[in-house]
Order: sequence, then C-alpha cells, then structure tokens
Amino acid sequence: MESSSPATAHFERKRPGWFTRRIFNPTVALFTRLGLSLLGSRVLEVRGRSSGAPRRTPVNLLVLDGKRYLVAPRGETQWVRNLRAASGEGQLLVGRRSEPFTAAEVDDEHKVPILRAYLARWKAEVGAFFDGVGPDSSEQELRSAAPKHPVFRLRSGGS
Repeated sequence: MESSSPATAHFERKRPGWFTRRIFNPTVALFTRLGLSLLGSRVLEVRGRSSGAPRRTPVNLLVLDGKRYLVAPRGETQWVRNLRAASGEGQLLVGRRSEPFTAAEVDDEHKVPILRAYLARWKAEVGAFFDGVGPDSSEQELRSAAPKHPVFRLRSGGS
C-alpha cells in the first residue's frame, strides 16, 4: 500500500470500529436496499479491482449547487481504490432503483466548499474522521484536510 499518500495514511489511522463495521454500515445498507434513503444514503456498487466482482458499500450522496459528489471521510478506502480502478464507473442503488454513473476525482484545491457542505450535513456521523475539522472551520483548515479525503463528482450514466 502506498504510504506516501495523505489519504492512505489517514485511512490506516481511521479504520472503522466494530460498531461501524458490524452494526451501523449494515443497518444503513439494509434500509437503503429496502428503498429508504437516510439523509441521502445510497449503496455504492463498483467492480472490485482484483476479483472483478461487484462490491457494495453504503455512502452519503452530497448534492451541492445541482452537482452530485461522493466524499470518502475515512480516506483512501477500498471503494475509492475500486472506483479509481474501474475508471470511475459504478452504480448508486436505492431499493430496486439502480443508477449508473461515471465519476471524476476532484482536485484538492476545489474540495473546500464540498467538504464544508458534507460536514454540515453529516458531521455527527463522520466528524471523527476529520480530526476536529468541521463545517465552521476556516478555509485553511479545510484546505489542509482536503488531501486526506478523496472526493468524486458524479455524472449520470455509465459507458
């Protein structure tokens, strides 16, 4: 694993705990699979980079100024690596609805307003992964946090 990436190092320090892995994420995923989106939750499905098998994980879909984003609060997670390897192609699932998308990674210098909006909506859920940075943090604090949190802008439709 690449240790020089701030997002990779952040992920290694912020691995989800037992409660998140065994209770919280499966519960959110279950509700979302049943068609009940909790505050914008979706199930992200992306092809595994080694197996090629579909991999699913709950995510929070952020809509900001009419654009849609996925933020990786824990850093360079498996879904981030898989999405990169799949050339940004995946699906968002809610119940029986499936929406294919293509994703483009957002540069660090453009992440500040996205991270601010993401934290304003989900700080209670993901704030622990942002090392004290919140929606009211300064622009400089958010800019410093940006390299640790991959962000993808989504466009409807796949290839």
